[in-house]
Amino acid sequence: MVDSVPLTVGVVRESLPGERRVALVPRLVDRLVRRGLRVVVEPGAGAGVLLADSVFEQAGAEIGDAWQADIVLKVAPPTADEVARLRRGTVLIGFLKPLSDVDGIAALDRAGVTAFAVESIPRITRAQAMDALSSQSSVAGYRAVLLAADRLIRFFPMLTTAAGTVPPANVLVLGAGVAGLQALATAKRLGSRPTGYDVRPEVADQVRSVGATWLDLGIEAVGEGGYARELTEEERAEQQRRLTEAITRFDVVITTALVPGRKAPTLVTEEAVRGMPAGAVVVDLAGESGGNCELTEPGKDVVVHDVTICSPLNLAAEMPGHASELYARNLTELVELLVDGDGGLAIDFSDEIIAGACVAGRERGAA
Repeated sequence: MVDSVPLTVGVVRESLPGERRVALVPRLVDRLVRRGLRVVVEPGAGAGVLLADSVFEQAGAEIGDAWQADIVLKVAPPTADEVARLRRGTVLIGFLKPLSDVDGIAALDRAGVTAFAVESIPRITRAQAMDALSSQSSVAGYRAVLLAADRLIRFFPMLTTAAGTVPPANVLVLGAGVAGLQALATAKRLGSRPTGYDVRPEVADQVRSVGATWLDLGIEAVGEGGYARELTEEERAEQQRRLTEAITRFDVVITTALVPGRKAPTLVTEEAVRGMPAGAVVVDLAGESGGNCELTEPGKDVVVHDVTICSPLNLAAEMPGHASELYARNLTELVELLVDGDGGLAIDFSDEIIAGACVAGRERGAA
């Protein structure tokens, strides 16, 4: 009897400028190998995380052409040249921006690639271990506070010195999703007075659970799937009026509000920025979708009305070590869902996780 050729999992090197994460780390290579899979890593794939090729080899991987693998793992969406390197029938997994990069998804479809976008994984209990959107948002929320502390001209914690007592910084986080809650918890650890706000009132207890105060503006916008719905024009106008008044009391504002597939809602107006204390900081995590601050310039730090407005576009990549570990765990869980007990490809489109995450491929949506 002839042994079957093992399914290959390819780990490619990221080409997006500033992207330092890698889709699989050595400690998880053995887990896939034990499932009967062959792991191939592109030379230099782990360079951004300071992981040498030899470390992957010691973990059981091979160094070679990862683009020709049966399953290709990525972080950022592939470029047109990278899509051309994928062979027909390949399974691609990564952040693929299916709601904003329609042309990119169409290119994968034409290439005969079955693509799974991690941001499209249904937010259900069974899929929590695969929720890369949440794992990377947690990293971004943490880094956002460190960025704010670095840019702020005052201390975060209260300090009592021989020269007098310094009061703690007042920090407001808009949006109490994964990134927002992590930001609030981190701001609390740094000794500030954190306050959280979200249009979903049911998350107030979560905000309080991390040691923050809840800011109640009296406006609710509960949507489907755990996301906030888009506000009506009247609700938005009233929300901005109340937020503008509240924001002027804070030294730091961190915004995390996103509506999937749409422009980010404007929460911090120019009037609000003008009323903030001189030297205050706004960290806008929604810059990629237009920004929550009216004065945001995506990807840049600007100073307006003596307030520093930061709009980092890829904070998770600035902490590639743990970000890669978390992401690798997410992808490993998804890969194991796509293979059977013998290590063969077994894509079951009747599974709501698989059907929901599939964004390209002739069989997507099949049940």
